[in-house]
Amino acid sequence: MNKLLTTVFALAVASVTGAALSQEIKGDAKAGEKINAMCIGCHGIVGYQASFPQVYKVPMISGQGAKYIVNALVQYKGGERKHPTMQAIATSLTDQDMANLAAYYSTHGGESVKPPEKPAMEPGTKAAALLKTGNCAACHGANFSTPLDPSYPKLAGQHKDYLLVALRSYSVEGNPMWGRAHASMSGTVKAAQKAVGPHEFEAQIRETASYLASLPTELKVVPESRFR
Repeated sequence: MNKLLTTVFALAVASVTGAALSQEIKGDAKAGEKINAMCIGCHGIVGYQASFPQVYKVPMISGQGAKYIVNALVQYKGGERKHPTMQAIATSLTDQDMANLAAYYSTHGGESVKPPEKPAMEPGTKAAALLKTGNCAACHGANFSTPLDPSYPKLAGQHKDYLLVALRSYSVEGNPMWGRAHASMSGTVKAAQKAVGPHEFEAQIRETASYLASLPTELKVVPESRFR
């Protein structure tokens, strides 16, 4: 019990710390541009694919919310999110570095066209079931691009293979190299998986990832001039 309480407390502290950082430290986009060399090799190349824990396109972060980017980096640094490359990068960053990178990428590529308030296309049956079970729109917005809290990510238009890997990662336990621990997301994913069984759950997350990826988005990949 003591070990469980310690783990829960640590995760809560990490989450609160991430939120506090994004609120208290003002990011400088110009400073972020000067230290983004470690990011552009993956996130600045159109179609670039990671190979761990499986092959998938790395997520689009240009146009993503600054507070979410900070929180994600804090979680990688603290071990709440596990991925060897991202953990190594996040560990090398100061709190100010994170805020600067977040300020840079949240505005990278200029102003985007705002997605409609609600998608014109409805999800398929399996995706609709999962989105309803998880009440996903309550956190990520009806168009999945206007999060209720800026610490939540924009999902609309994100690469479907990345979304699939991300959804799977919340059910991973005991793996020192891969997985995510997030009270709300982990609970939602595990409950949904238990309710319908692993086979149906896999079908649901595949259809959900495809649906979300098809929606209008503010996210983009903006190649550096050297890669164009």
